[in-house]
Amino acid sequence: MIRIRQIEINVLKNQEEQLYKKIAHLLKIKVSDIKELNINKKSIDARKKPDIFYVYEVDVLVNKETSILLRSKNNNILKTPNEKYTFKIIGNKKLNNRPLIVGSGPAGLMAAYILAENGYNPLVLERGECIEKRVLTVEKFFQNGMLNLNSNVQFGEGGAGTFSDGKLNTLVKDKYKRQRRVFEIFVECGAPKEILYLNKPHIGTDILRNVVVNIRKKIIKMGGEFRYNSCVTDFVIEDSKIKAVKINDSEIIETDVLILAIGHSARDTFEVLEKKEIIMKAKPFAVGIRIQHPQDMIGFSQYGSLYKRLPKASYKLTYKAKNGRGVYTFCMCPGGYVVNSSSESGRLAINGMSNYRRDSKNANSAIIVTIGPKDFGEKALDGVKFQRLLEEKAYKLGNGKIPIELYKDFKNGNVNSEIEKIEPVMMGKYCFANIREIFPSYVTEALIEAIDYFDSKIEGFARDDAIIAAVESRTSSPVRIERDASGESSIKGIFPCGEGAGYAGGITSSGMDGIYQAENIAKIYKV
Repeated sequence: MIRIRQIEINVLKNQEEQLYKKIAHLLKIKVSDIKELNINKKSIDARKKPDIFYVYEVDVLVNKETSILLRSKNNNILKTPNEKYTFKIIGNKKLNNRPLIVGSGPAGLMAAYILAENGYNPLVLERGECIEKRVLTVEKFFQNGMLNLNSNVQFGEGGAGTFSDGKLNTLVKDKYKRQRRVFEIFVECGAPKEILYLNKPHIGTDILRNVVVNIRKKIIKMGGEFRYNSCVTDFVIEDSKIKAVKINDSEIIETDVLILAIGHSARDTFEVLEKKEIIMKAKPFAVGIRIQHPQDMIGFSQYGSLYKRLPKASYKLTYKAKNGRGVYTFCMCPGGYVVNSSSESGRLAINGMSNYRRDSKNANSAIIVTIGPKDFGEKALDGVKFQRLLEEKAYKLGNGKIPIELYKDFKNGNVNSEIEKIEPVMMGKYCFANIREIFPSYVTEALIEAIDYFDSKIEGFARDDAIIAAVESRTSSPVRIERDASGESSIKGIFPCGEGAGYAGGITSSGMDGIYQAENIAKIYKV
C-alpha cells in the first residue's frame, strides 16, 4: 500500500469525498483507481482559525503501486511501512508454576492477554471486584460516602483508568509497535475503531468498562484465569527469589514469575515490599487541584464559532512559576466530571472522568505543581506520606466531602458558599471550604500564578466563578520499584510493571509496559 501524509481536509465539507479527490490528485490517478483506503492518523489543525482543517494520514491500495511511487516527488508519499507487532518466545527455561499477575489494570490486563495468547495460562490476582460489581460499589460510594477499601475508584478490575476519561494518548515512542497492539486488542474487544488513528484517542469510562469485560473473557478463553477479592498480603522469598505469595493473609500460591502491576495507589503493598527489602526509590510527582469551566467556553476558545461542529475541545498548558516550580494541566476531561477517587479511610483524593460522548456541560482538568524528594524526603515511601498528609487535610476540610471553592476566593484566601454561573459537575458529595489550608504555600502560589497566566492562553480561564476542587494527589506513583535490563526487580522472578511501579503514566503506556514485561518472561521461559 501507499502512505500519504499531511492531507488537509475542510472540516465543513464531506470528508470521504474530499479525501478520495485529494488522494487521486496527489497520486495522479482516477478516484476509481483507489481500491482501498485506511485512515492511519487524523487530527485537527486550528492554528489559523477560523480556517480549521482535519489533517489525515492514509494508506491506499492502488494498481501499479511501484510506478506511482517512482514518479512521485512528494516526501509525504511513501510505501506503507510494516507496523505489525510481533511476540517471540525465545526462552528455554521451564516454568514449574503458571505466571502470576498481581493487578488487573491496563498493565496487568495487557500482560495477561499476551501471555494467554501465547500459551502461558496466567493467573490474575485482583484485590478488588470484577468490573460489574465494582461499578455498583463505586456508585453507592458516590451516593452515600461508604468506602470499600479494596474495591473503589482506584482498586478493582480495570484499574483506576476505568473511572477516568479513558484517554489513550501517550508520549511514549512506539518503536516496537506495542501501542498499536494495545489499541488493536481494545478494538477487538469493543472499542471504537477510530482509536487506531485519532490524534487524541479516548473511549470514555462507559465504553472502557465493556472493553475490560471482553478482554477478561478473551483471556479466560485463551487459558488465563482471574481471581477477585484476592489481595496479595505477603511475598514468600527464598535466596532473593520469589517462591510464592500469600492471599488475604491466608492462602499460599506458589510461583516462578510474578508481574507486579499493582497501580499507583497500592500503598499497603509498597509497605510490604519495603519490609521485604525490594529496592525502591522515591520519585517526583505532582499535586494540585481540579478546575471546572463551561465546555462551551473551552470550545469557542479553541475552535471559534465552529466548535459545535467539531469534537469536544481540550487543552494542554504549562507554566514555570517564579518559585521555580513547573505547573501543568493534567488529565483534561472535556465534558466530564470531577470524581471522589478516595481509597483510604479518612483521606480524600479526586480525579477527572468522562463518558465517550463527553456530554456534561463542564470541562475539567487537573492543574498540578511538581514536587520531589527534596520537598518530602529521600526514603522510598516519603512521597506516600506526603500524599496522605494532603489527603487527610482534604478529608477533614470537607468532612469527607470534596472541598470546592470559587477561583476568586481561592486566590484571595476567602470562603464563599455561593454558586455563580458555573454549576459544579461532580461524582460524589461536595462542600465549600478554604482549599488553601490543604497545601504548602509554594504549591498555592504556583497554582495561582499559573491559572492567571493560562488566562492569556484561554480567555476566561481565570474567571472568578471557575470552580476549584481538591485534592489531586494521585497523578503518578510516588515510588519507583527498581528493575534491571531484563525487567526484574532486586528480587528475582518479580517483574515490576506499569504506573504503580513507576514506569508508565496512563492507560496506554501502562498497557505497553504490560506487554514489555510479558516479552521479558518469554525471553527466559518457554511455554
